[in-house]
Amino acid sequence: MSTIEGASNAILTVPNVISSFRLLLIPVFAVLVGTGHDVWALIVVAISSLSDWADGFIARKFNQVSELGKTLDPIADRCFILVTLIALVARDVVPLWLLGLVFVRDLIMLILVSLIAKKGHKPMAVTYVGKGATLFLLLAFPLFIVSMITSIPQAFSEGVYQAAWVCAVIGVVLYWASAFQYLSKGSRLLKSTPAQLQGDSSHVEL
Repeated sequence: MSTIEGASNAILTVPNVISSFRLLLIPVFAVLVGTGHDVWALIVVAISSLSDWADGFIARKFNQVSELGKTLDPIADRCFILVTLIALVARDVVPLWLLGLVFVRDLIMLILVSLIAKKGHKPMAVTYVGKGATLFLLLAFPLFIVSMITSIPQAFSEGVYQAAWVCAVIGVVLYWASAFQYLSKGSRLLKSTPAQLQGDSSHVEL
């Protein structure tokens, strides 16, 4: 998840290929969870998480940060979060309101980003609150999946389930806290012109 300035316009880079691969894993994960193949779903989550770290590391280490990658990586994260929540709701692991909170937040952010882009502004600066929100949500999902595996002891499963909820609640609270941060800055951007903010080349991962 790069926030490095001076990104190139390159399309075919190793980080972009990895991010695209992560997008392709999303429907695979959805099918596995939907059909009850929880162990394989957990493996896919692990691979996805590893690829998420790898694309950011390679982009920074080998100077392969690109404008496409700055967009593709957060899209993959958002899609994975939403699809995972839909699958968990379908399995009655988490309630519908949890999905609703995340979906409404992402919808608001999508509208805000669209309005800012129409005004000609570059994306806003990433916040650590937003990064923390994504981290806690992506920690919660593997724990929820582990709790669904029937071959593990029930006491352990219940403990993992409670830990998953702790991460999920923290993640959602941070998710909305970051949304208010973005809305606050976004409202200022919408009242200004790009010329007034010349030199601000920062980027946001929503």
